[in-house]
Amino acid sequence: MPHPALSCFGMWLLLVLLQAALLPAQPCGAPGEAAAAVQALSGRLLGLASDLGRDPDPSVYLALRLAADHHPAGELQYLARLRDTFQSRYNRTLEEAGPHHGHLHRDAKAFKSSMGVEAEWPQTGRLALYLLGLRATCPPPDPSSQRSLVTWLKHHLEEDWAGSRRHGHPLTSYYQYGLGVLALCVHHKRVREEVIRRLLEAEHHHKFRHAGGSAVDTEAVAVLAFTCLERERLVKSRLAAELRAARRRVRRRMVEEQRPDGFFGNVYSTPWAMQVFIASKMCHLQGVYGQAMAALLKNLNAFTTAATMAQVLPVLHGHSYLDITSMRCQEEPDTLTPISPEPLPEVLGTITVQLVVECPLPGCPQHRPYDRLVPAPAGASLLDVLKAAAAQEAQDFTFDTQETLQGPFLISVLGLEAQQQKRRYWQLLTEPSTSLQMGVAEYRPHDGDTIILRLSEW
Repeated sequence: MPHPALSCFGMWLLLVLLQAALLPAQPCGAPGEAAAAVQALSGRLLGLASDLGRDPDPSVYLALRLAADHHPAGELQYLARLRDTFQSRYNRTLEEAGPHHGHLHRDAKAFKSSMGVEAEWPQTGRLALYLLGLRATCPPPDPSSQRSLVTWLKHHLEEDWAGSRRHGHPLTSYYQYGLGVLALCVHHKRVREEVIRRLLEAEHHHKFRHAGGSAVDTEAVAVLAFTCLERERLVKSRLAAELRAARRRVRRRMVEEQRPDGFFGNVYSTPWAMQVFIASKMCHLQGVYGQAMAALLKNLNAFTTAATMAQVLPVLHGHSYLDITSMRCQEEPDTLTPISPEPLPEVLGTITVQLVVECPLPGCPQHRPYDRLVPAPAGASLLDVLKAAAAQEAQDFTFDTQETLQGPFLISVLGLEAQQQKRRYWQLLTEPSTSLQMGVAEYRPHDGDTIILRLSEW
């Protein structure tokens, strides 16, 4: 018979072990003292989502679904708007294509051409984000309504795969390509091994990086896709081992290249890198994660648009997109209140900005075709400065932008176009060569700043 004291100790030890097993794992989200700031950011995102004048963005819906606080009615309304944008458009196309979906590639191109909607159609990334959003919906939507969307996403990936064979890179981008693979995996759909290997080879040969810099967000999306494929057992063991090795390589690079201020790449790519550590269940095994979280919390004022708020909120709540696969529907608290955006304060006076246009690529007529001082109202955005330059010298300075979910995107300066087919884009910098972390409508230059618009390749 065991000694009574040993029996008591054994029972106490058993209770401690049982209690430890029942305790929830330490979260990867922002610390408790930041809870109010995080909830306020969620409220501001919900306020922007309530604006019917803005196009619905599936990443916004994903951020709302992955939050701790919810506004069920607002989320349902936003989902309905997303369905109007995606579901009706794609379903209508399949009906037009008829029952022979095997000829989707040919029929889709003919249909889009006849309807004149090619330029408006969501590409691989947006459709992938919408499918991720559907997977995070409670209660889950009817699976039959998603089949055509999955078919379309596979079609987009095949188009990208064909482009990768012809041009050495996807027709869209590796970022969108990775999102497509991730979305199909989250929906438990198999992807052809050749499609996965193209993404794997791009990581191995450092093709995600562009213009001599980093592409943290693209690497992170690829790692999330690789993690999902292995975790859901959608690939064979040999390929799974290669994906696992790629994940380790990327994580190691992220740790080695973390900036002294805590960021991975920049403030906007950092949340993507943090999703990698969350998905790998390593957010509290790596000191770098805590540094990155602290850096984000110090710079929450950098996240001013719906797109950037949607980018950072999942990690502030301790989630990655892979958590969608384990979401369980339950009653959600109606604890989130929309916060309307505050108008910018009026600033009096004027500023003067040195505006420089650089074209260092082969075929450019001049390396620096424009270099002038431009006066603008104090508090003006970079977009306002460009408008002031065009008004000041209509014949000498021209530019064009394209509206996107992230705001206006600079596509042409002095008639020189950013071309996706040639992998060219307009890089925004301050002198001497510091990349801006905001878009043309967000960044507000200071008096005396030198702003460089540089046509670059990725």
